[in-house]
Amino acid sequence: MASVYVFWDNSNIFISAQSIARERDGINSQLALRLQFSNLMKLATCNRSLKKAIAVGSIPPEQEEMWKKMNQETGLSIELYERGELSRREQGVDQCLQTHILRALADESEPQIAVLLTGDGAGAVDGVGFLSDIKRLHTKGWGVEVLSWEHSCNKDLKKWAEDNGIFVKLDDFYDSITFISGGRRSIPLSLTRRRVSSPCKIIDYEKEELRAKLAEYEQKENNKKKYGKKVAQRKRK
Repeated sequence: MASVYVFWDNSNIFISAQSIARERDGINSQLALRLQFSNLMKLATCNRSLKKAIAVGSIPPEQEEMWKKMNQETGLSIELYERGELSRREQGVDQCLQTHILRALADESEPQIAVLLTGDGAGAVDGVGFLSDIKRLHTKGWGVEVLSWEHSCNKDLKKWAEDNGIFVKLDDFYDSITFISGGRRSIPLSLTRRRVSSPCKIIDYEKEELRAKLAEYEQKENNKKKYGKKVAQRKRK
């Protein structure tokens, strides 16, 4: 049975959730929004066997406790990178997660299921980025699921996931996967609407063609044997 790999782009998911908070919980809720890590992880795995789960992000000092809590609640392997000294922007975070995606593809002899939490579709035109990498997984037979906020998901990433895998709109689970610090609590998560993917058998067309030719040859040989037996029987008569 196929196992699940979870690849979690925390900054993309968290920042995009803040604009949803303004609409759902009020204008002043943005800074108090928190992700309910355990429910979001349950949404990703959907009661399936988990092989590996990794999250990446950056480490401003004020977020250290948040990352510790995330690890404790989900068991995620977490890789953190310092932000640029001048730009204060994340450095190499996406590339790190993409490396883990490609490692999983290289390490597994059989197709598995990849669950990607991000809406970032940058780089696809140049053959890099998350979209290009999940296409590589799909080509090798992996089942692919993208979990993202609808308003911030790259349109090409969303369209590809809808056509070739599963696109899960996080908006539908907002009240379960978020809460407001000092305010609204998260509600229990229901997975009844959660669609899942499955790996596909990759056909080696050269081998299939060889098998077909072999079957044709064996059929001809069998026909010759049958014909030879009939000729022998006629001669006896």
